[in-house]
Amino acid sequence: MRRRPIVAVLAAAALALAACSSGSDDEPEPGSSGQLTKVDVGVIAIVDVAPIYLGQVKGFFRNRGIDLKLTTAQGGAAIVPGVLSGQFQFGFSNAISLMLAQSQKVPIKAVVNGNNSTGKDGADFAGLYVKADSPIKSPKDLVGKTVAANTLKNIVEVSVKASVKKDGGDAKAVKFTELAFPDQVPALEAGRVDAIFVVEPFQQAAIATGARRIASSYVDTAPDLTVAMYFTSQKLIADDPDLVSRFTEAMKESLAYADGHPDEVREALGSYTKIPPETRDALILPRWPAEVNRASIETLGQLAVEDGLLTQQPDVAALLP
Repeated sequence: MRRRPIVAVLAAAALALAACSSGSDDEPEPGSSGQLTKVDVGVIAIVDVAPIYLGQVKGFFRNRGIDLKLTTAQGGAAIVPGVLSGQFQFGFSNAISLMLAQSQKVPIKAVVNGNNSTGKDGADFAGLYVKADSPIKSPKDLVGKTVAANTLKNIVEVSVKASVKKDGGDAKAVKFTELAFPDQVPALEAGRVDAIFVVEPFQQAAIATGARRIASSYVDTAPDLTVAMYFTSQKLIADDPDLVSRFTEAMKESLAYADGHPDEVREALGSYTKIPPETRDALILPRWPAEVNRASIETLGQLAVEDGLLTQQPDVAALLP
């Protein structure tokens, strides 16, 4: 059995990644005409962002005059302020974080899709897990229980509650506590939480400890859910629309390439994570369509209103590309 080492490796890798960043793959060639535009993108050190790393290696950004730097943060809620301050020109964030920001009149706009659920129950890149011997058998049993989420009042809460509602439970009676992804499996094993919601590669860490999946909550939320998107500030859109266009084109090429080359995605993961090859081979990858699933974003917005995260349905047309 190799369960404990896998958990330790993934946790150590994630903790190390929390403070690291990735520079561009190449410097401008000597004698080349024109200067590359330096672009810093705020991302999260998870499988979801593999396409942008792959696109960097493939030269999709450089080919459009972009000198790409990737800087990691814990979650989309932390990346939004970085984009607004100009620390990042673009950022990666889950859809709920972006809708919450929009509801507070934060001047941001999504520019391109990030990643989607596989849409397959039991075979998604994220899941809701309990200990193998837990008395919790299905999502409705989470009433009165505590679920770990990487950030509170966000897409995890909305999605887990969608699973509870679908199972006939009282979603309002589920409690959440904030724990970074690397801390969730140890907390579950120690009994500090009743359930965890994790994405890859932490899903593999949960599976390695014998944790039992009780729901694929992204699948329960909406068909082919758009989970996250890349976004920028309204200021950058106004000041440099050409850069926004070039970044969007490079990102769409990266997404399409990643969706069609899963083996290269797994290889790219080795460049910005310390996930061992055998674990990378076992990962369930998200889908990376180039276009946002607008219907799923509208559904997310409706659920966020039901759950009290938003006071009114978001202006999806204004937020999306």
